[in-house]
Amino acid sequence: MAKRKGIESSIALADSAAMCRIEAISAYPITPQTHIVEHLSEWVNDGELEAEFLPVESEHSAISAACGMSAVGARTFTATSSQGLALMHEILFLTASLRLPIVMAVANRALAGPISIWNDHSDIMAERDIGWVQIFAENGQECFDLVPLCFKVAEDKRVHLPMILNFDGFIVSHMIEPIEYWEQAQFDNYLPAYDPQIKLDIRNPSMMGAVGVPEIYYEVKMGQHQVLLDSKVVVKEALEALEKQCGRRYEVVESYRADDADVVMVLLGSLVETCMTAVDNLRAKGLKVGIVRPRLWRPFPTEEFIESLGDIPVLGVCDRSYTFGGAHHPLASEIKSVLYGSGKAPKICEYMIGIGGRDIRVEEFEQMFMQLLEVKENGKDLPIQYVGVRS
Repeated sequence: MAKRKGIESSIALADSAAMCRIEAISAYPITPQTHIVEHLSEWVNDGELEAEFLPVESEHSAISAACGMSAVGARTFTATSSQGLALMHEILFLTASLRLPIVMAVANRALAGPISIWNDHSDIMAERDIGWVQIFAENGQECFDLVPLCFKVAEDKRVHLPMILNFDGFIVSHMIEPIEYWEQAQFDNYLPAYDPQIKLDIRNPSMMGAVGVPEIYYEVKMGQHQVLLDSKVVVKEALEALEKQCGRRYEVVESYRADDADVVMVLLGSLVETCMTAVDNLRAKGLKVGIVRPRLWRPFPTEEFIESLGDIPVLGVCDRSYTFGGAHHPLASEIKSVLYGSGKAPKICEYMIGIGGRDIRVEEFEQMFMQLLEVKENGKDLPIQYVGVRS
């Protein structure tokens, strides 16, 4: 029988990783992910997890060490945030190109400067194009459930790519929640033993990371792109298997009260739950509003997102990261490119929210929905709204 614990989400995530029987952990502390690797060190130190725990001197070294450990066939895990993720940048591309199925938890946090330890999505949006599979969790239970999913997808023979589990720093990472733990047998049933497709072995020498001359580079990158696109099928299969294992249903795109909505909000991460309260409040007043949120970020679930919209005429898209000097911010840019040429032409209103950890209240989401309903009625364009910023 499943056990429910009142526990910090970061600790639950670390427990989930340990119960996946990880064999190698590269660790460097950075707020707000430190509790994850800190707790995993206790698992290893106490003899409860047979794994190599490698503390390193920087995040660049953390991902480099993870690559080495994965390359010799170990089930490998690491975690980071913000400047740490940025410091990994050059190696993240290499990790995907080498097809190393590392799983990394990223406690999303604002990038400097000025220095901020609080949550927004600027760190992960700067890493959209690294070639990793990427998924978002909204709360501690999802963090716990999605760790084994990440390993299941990353290690699948049809994928064999690294995967990132995104979750909001502090808002989720340091929140104590009631989290339902799986039994170890459930992990073992869901996640088979790791069978690496490629690995370095002195008894069977091979090469990784060779030079790609112009005559082959383009084709190699095209192949990598196609594998990432095709991984969506594996993610969907793994989500179905997850529901059978724990009884909770997750999908690559999820909706909340959107079936008959006049307007919907599109957003990622923990603020979805705040937005849900706003939806319920407005629904109680007879206003038809809803939410559509992509859970899978890379590869983007284009067909599922388009289908989820139905004939909704007006969308609000909430970004939590700037594209400095760009025409549109990251999520809005993605949504507009997805809908271009799709045969759907909803009016799209852009919102910037929660930058650097700025609070977004239920009342503000309600005001945003009221703006969307007004746009639906009058058909006028709405300039990008920077919610909560002081003039």
